[in-house]
Amino acid sequence: MGAISKVILDHACRIAVEIGAKAVLMYAAVAGDLPVADDPGICKNIILVTRGNEEIPSKFKDCGVQIQVPNVNLTRVGQIKIAITKGIALGLFTQGDKLVCVSGVPRFGYVDSIFVIDVGKEFEILVSGNFSDMAQGIYPEVFGAVMNLTIELAAQGREGRKVGTMFVLGDDEKVMQFSRQMIINPFMGYTDEQRNLLNPELKETIKEFSAIDGAFIVRDNGTIVTAGRHLSAAMDSRDFPQGLGSRHIAAAGITSITKAIAVVLSESTGNVSVFKDGKILVSIEKPID
Repeated sequence: MGAISKVILDHACRIAVEIGAKAVLMYAAVAGDLPVADDPGICKNIILVTRGNEEIPSKFKDCGVQIQVPNVNLTRVGQIKIAITKGIALGLFTQGDKLVCVSGVPRFGYVDSIFVIDVGKEFEILVSGNFSDMAQGIYPEVFGAVMNLTIELAAQGREGRKVGTMFVLGDDEKVMQFSRQMIINPFMGYTDEQRNLLNPELKETIKEFSAIDGAFIVRDNGTIVTAGRHLSAAMDSRDFPQGLGSRHIAAAGITSITKAIAVVLSESTGNVSVFKDGKILVSIEKPID
């Protein structure tokens, strides 16, 4: 890491102290050279973002909180958005918290940006008014796994082709009432454990089925109820932002009449959007090629 990165990291920590920030959020790939990493007082206020199964620096093994994101090349704002979104779902952040976020290009091992985030005033999800209960009733690890999986699909596609898909999480009984099966349920006949998306053996199967039209319906504990489900509840497209497709309208519709959350991957743009109460809470831009 060059001298510029060290200066940026040093200033980020100084800013955090001066504004009374709850935490400094940064990627583990660049945390090893943090100038104040050995200061236990500062160390407690660091949130490390790890990519995939990335190892964290040894000096941070026993301190700080970790948020895992998929190992894809997100934009700088995208890096911060997914980390904060998952942090909110985990209950790490509350309204009024200030965060100092250090961003850059982790694969090159340097940082070049500092963002100061006032939770409750920044990004779509944080101004929705109900972000603190965004994933209420849904296991945080399930929400996190779906976010990771969807962003990986946005980056990789399937067999060289773009894919679009949707996961509807929680309130599955009511969601099933307002939807119908388009194909034979590919998960029928399997145990709850076998069809739980937290089961690592199921990951490639889910990616394969992402090419099927319709939505994945998922219980709050991660058990996949079905795939290839057509959502019957749809909002009037005139009341919806222009430029978004049928998946987004369906996601808005089903979340407006149930307590579910919908995570949508746009086939055309590669963007990932999270819906709650009929509204887009956050939209993460397509990963960088």
